Amino acid sequence: MRSKEITLGRTTPTHQVDVDFSLEGPAWKISLKQGIIKYHGGEFFLWNFGKRPIYIDGHPVIQGCHSKLHHHCVMEICSLKFIFLINKNMDGSKNNEKVC
Repeated sequence: MRSKEITLGRTTPTHQVDVDFSLEGPAWKISLKQGIIKYHGGEFFLWNFGKRPIYIDGHPVIQGCHSKLHHHCVMEICSLKFIFLINKNMDGSKNNEKVC
């Protein structure tokens, strides 16, 4: 992440996102604006705006809800799995404390 907020979803000629899933797996199942990852107060949070849930370590985050992200958590969006890693040298916390 190069900013405090990134959008997840599908890019179209009229809609841009930071992380584009339009060419990955079952892209038609992913909303144009599936979610947002925000860095706030030294922690990362995921907000889901899509119709389908996003799973964090197997727990569903449904539309309109959010969840805290921690180092090494597994994010699953429509059968696509990602490991969320926090760069401890760049997270902005004092003394490089672990964000969990």
